[in-house]
Order: sequence, then C-alpha cells, then structure tokens
Amino acid sequence: MALTDFAIRAAKAKDKPYKLGDTLGLFLLVQPTGGKLWRFKYRVDGREQKLTIGTYPEVNLSAARKRRDEARQQLAAGKNPAFEKKREKLRATQQSENTFTALSKEYCDRRKRDGVRPWAPATAERSEYLLSLLNDTIGVMAIAEIEPVDVLAAIRKIEARGTMESARRTLQLAGAVFRYGIATARLRSDPTRDLKGALITPRAKNYSAITDASRVGELLRAIDGYQGQGLTKRALQIAPHVFVRPGELRHAEWSEIDLDGGVWTIPAEKMKMRKRHVVPLSRQVVELFAEIHTATGPTGYVFPCLRTRARPMSENTLNAALRRLGFSKDEMTAHGFRSMASSLLNESGKWHPDAIERALAHGDSDRVRGAYHRAAYWGERVEMAQWWSDYLDTLRKGADIVPLKVRAA
Repeated sequence: MALTDFAIRAAKAKDKPYKLGDTLGLFLLVQPTGGKLWRFKYRVDGREQKLTIGTYPEVNLSAARKRRDEARQQLAAGKNPAFEKKREKLRATQQSENTFTALSKEYCDRRKRDGVRPWAPATAERSEYLLSLLNDTIGVMAIAEIEPVDVLAAIRKIEARGTMESARRTLQLAGAVFRYGIATARLRSDPTRDLKGALITPRAKNYSAITDASRVGELLRAIDGYQGQGLTKRALQIAPHVFVRPGELRHAEWSEIDLDGGVWTIPAEKMKMRKRHVVPLSRQVVELFAEIHTATGPTGYVFPCLRTRARPMSENTLNAALRRLGFSKDEMTAHGFRSMASSLLNESGKWHPDAIERALAHGDSDRVRGAYHRAAYWGERVEMAQWWSDYLDTLRKGADIVPLKVRAA
C-alpha cells in the first residue's frame, strides 16, 4: 500500500528500526532516535541492493518518489544506481576542490618543471602574479562552473585599471589553465575560446631606452649617485655593462659566476630562448661583482630579496629605482639597457652585427648556424665587452670632456 504524508508524520520511533513501505521498492526506515530515512530496494544480477535517497522531511514523499524513478531509469539503462551515486559524489568533490586558483597553481608548478621547455624564473614569477589577479573573482569558483561571461567580467576588471597588456596576457594564461584542465580530464571546454577580440588591443610599444650618448652619461652619473638600497645601486651599475634581461640579472646566482675567469654562465632554464648563455665580464663588472660578493656570497642569489635570501630581488625594484632617479617610464626602463647597448654598439661600427646579437642572446632559428656563431664570435664578444665598459666609463665622465651648452643671458 502506498504511503501518505499523514502516515509518515504519524510514524513514531520504536525500540528497533522498522520500515514503512511505499511502492516500486521505495520505503521509509524509521530509526529508534526518531530519524526517518528514505531508501530504495532493487536487484542487480539477482542480488538485492539498497540505495539511500535522503532523510525526511528534507526529502518529502514526492521528491523521494522522483529520485526512486530516476534510479529505476538508471537500472533500465544497465547502470547501478548506488555506483552512479558514488560517482556523482566523487565528481562533486573533485569539482569543489578544483577551483580555478587551485588548477592555476597546479598548472604553474607543472610549467616550472616542464622537461622540454620549463618557464624561466622571471616568466614563472610574472605568470603567477597575473593569474593571482583572478583569485578574488573566478579564482574561488569550481572550474566546471565557470562560464565565458565570468572570465570576461574578471579580465575587464584588470583592463579597467588601464593595464591593457596585463589584461591580454592574463586572458591568455587563463586559457592555458583551462586547456590544462581539459587535458587532465577535469573540464570539457575552454570558456576563453570565444573571447578573442573582446578586449581592447594594446598598442605595441618598445621598452623605453636612452640611446643618446650624452644622455647615457647623465644616466650613469645619476646611478652612481643613487641613495637607495646598496644592492639595488650595484644592480643598476652592472646592468648597462652586461645588457642581459632584467629577470636574468635578478636571478643571477653565485654558482653561475666565475670571477677569476671573468665569465657568467646563465643556465638554459633561466633564458627566454631556453639556451645556455655565456656572458664575458669586463674588468669593471668583475670588480662590481667582487664588491657584492662580500655581502651576499659565496652561495645563493647575487641580488637577494631584502626580506629573505631564498628569493631574488623583486621584479619592479630596478624600474622603481630609475623612477626615483627621475627617469620616467617613457624615458628609461630596466629592459632598456639592452636597447642602449644594441644601438650604440651598432653605431660604433667596430663590431660584427652577429656578435652583438649573440651578446644580446637573441635566438637563431638555425641550430647549426647558432652553434657556429656562439663559437666564432666568442673572442670578439670578450673584446667588445671590455671596450663597451671602457666606453661607458668615458660617457660617465662626459661632464669633463663634453662641453656643456651655455644658455644665453
């Protein structure tokens, strides 16, 4: 006989559990504590099994019958309702744990350990920072629940700050995280796939750099007069001589630097092109490194973070120092030391263009040609490094050898 709501409410607790049967295998189990539990009895391969449907009154009679019918449909399709329930529970647990923030952290950790082409430390640091901008928006959401509109709203918050390039790059990284979720069977589609063209396209802009010789001298003199943190000043003094990328300079370690041999060997995993880069050090640079060695050597980072030696100097330290010296972001950037060197070395006409390109660690698509150039131009690069440092010293003393224009009274 089918149950009624009145009969369920009237059922009282007894010393032992007892059942109130409904229809088609559904019954209500009344516990000695007074609790009432819906269960569904069915058979699979001749063996009786029971599926817990829910508790009364949270699940009323109508809802219990609906869940029973759903279980019967699963049986008709050859599925075991109890097994399907466990699968759904596992899937729900995985989805709740697989938030965007958790998945992005897993993705970044994998990219840093990628055996083929791992992220350089500077790339990893920048990428992790950009993805962290999404922590307060889609970061707390389960990845399976994130829709394109959610991603777009989160990215537009970044775009609204005027940081167009950061917004564009963050969207790219978010797409990479979602595709990683697909590859690891936790997501079916990438919600960023159809967002191309939704953001304002940032205007392409080269890194600002001072390339006028007289102004280079002005910059070098300003750096020598820097009143900030000592390691920052030394990093600014070294940067014009070696013209490596700012991230490569910040992540320099003493194990890579041979002061006796005058060579700095940057491992492939720290380079943008993932190729080992060897930098010849001039006499002036060796002296600067030797001074720093007394403070931060003999192991670890050459330019450690102020708070802990376990991390390198912050990404924005050098640019902030240049701003403090009075050079705007439209005049000079930490990356601009590379353009400065490239422009003035090429203008000098003393050095082969390929030797300059090798000094800048620009990639060569032809591996054989690239290997040849690394060997063929090493001697010229060593000579060029010393000439360049001597030339910078000359520019630094420009106030003594270059007459200043006198303003008419």
